[in-house]
Amino acid sequence: MFRKILVANRGEIAVRVIRACKELGIGTVAVYSSADAESAHVHLADEAVHIGPAPSAGSYLNIPNIIGAALRTGAEAVHPGYGFLSEDPYFAEICAEDGLTFIGPPPEVMEKVGDKAVARRLMSEAGLPLLPGTTEPVPTLDRAYEAADEIGYPVIIKAAAGGGGRGISVVHRREELPDAYRTTRAGAQAVFRNSDVYLERYLPGARHIEVQVVCDAHGGAVHLGERDCSVQRRHQKLIEEAPSPSVDPELRERIGEAAVRGARAVGYQGAGTMEFLLDDEGRFWFMEMNARIQVEHPVTEMVTGVDLIQEQIRIAAGLPLSVGQSDVRLTGHAIECRVNAEDAERDFAPAPGRLEHLVWPGGPWTRVDTHCRPGDRVPPHYDSMIAKVIVWGRDRETALVRMERALGELRAEGPGLRTTVPFHRKILAHPEFRKGTHTTAFLRERDPGDGDARS
Repeated sequence: MFRKILVANRGEIAVRVIRACKELGIGTVAVYSSADAESAHVHLADEAVHIGPAPSAGSYLNIPNIIGAALRTGAEAVHPGYGFLSEDPYFAEICAEDGLTFIGPPPEVMEKVGDKAVARRLMSEAGLPLLPGTTEPVPTLDRAYEAADEIGYPVIIKAAAGGGGRGISVVHRREELPDAYRTTRAGAQAVFRNSDVYLERYLPGARHIEVQVVCDAHGGAVHLGERDCSVQRRHQKLIEEAPSPSVDPELRERIGEAAVRGARAVGYQGAGTMEFLLDDEGRFWFMEMNARIQVEHPVTEMVTGVDLIQEQIRIAAGLPLSVGQSDVRLTGHAIECRVNAEDAERDFAPAPGRLEHLVWPGGPWTRVDTHCRPGDRVPPHYDSMIAKVIVWGRDRETALVRMERALGELRAEGPGLRTTVPFHRKILAHPEFRKGTHTTAFLRERDPGDGDARS
């Protein structure tokens, strides 16, 4: 096992990794930007190294500074969390060249699944069901027209290097294709430094189902059930739950087996997520694979009892999985709400500020993953998420009631600061969400405040 790990991230995920390391008896090194000098992860770690200014390009994306911090402090491994460098195969290669273990899949595997078009082809070869679409990048508008005509409208254009809900455009009619194609490519180049895009059939009212897989270097591979991430705004997840109210045991077995088969096919190691769409006929379709820990991993932990961060660390240290498929049991129901510093009444505009009055919820089976404390300032430089509130109940209804209670206890107030808590409470109260019949079209078609279809 490692003696010391550098955590190459910030915010709640850095805190989460540091806590997992402490429970394993592993020393930790935090890295921080000038804006995060007083952040919780800096104080919780055994050591902390300043790596640059507030903008992430000079700090959390600055590979030489991060590697230098790891080498100076004697760290043996680097945990990238999610976001930033977590899916960068070049960073993983640099770690290896400098004698550091990257806690994640091998670089060549990350490269395969990181290109969404390549991943579609590989999963198709592994026998996973794919929606009609291209398995290679679409290099010209003429080819995009041909592909869209073959697929049938509506289609969705996706950045091959995309992720996190970015680099996506939906095209309902042929005349919309040129603008959407050019805009998506330009955005992909700007954000991901790769303009490649691919096309696939768009399902406007599907469930977004993802399966957690963990694989070791000894041939062990299991799935830990599914999460439902269908509550989305502009392809960004807002509320996640496990298990999905739309997946029965027979479907769970089939989609879980497919996820493991796909992970094995690419030689995956570590914790990863296979994302699927579930249509109204109960058919599932592979979308993409994420080669990192997910923001929503706590709901899986709550229903399985498996610490996914510790599992990542053990696998990276060369140990076998701590569980086999027969050991995995889903117990009860878990729900997660992402609390962002955003103003839902102003189209979710960022609303950072100082947390002058902050009270996190507590009580039985209530978990808060956060890096924020009273008096902290939410900086404008990074993602707006300030916490994740996660609850567990013996069934979905119990979990819903518990989440309503938890959000009712939460107070995050300060000059200029707004959060998404009121919006979450509206969603939780909506009849369609309560019944568990919502799809990814839920927020596009309905106002969570009154349940009426939007005009």
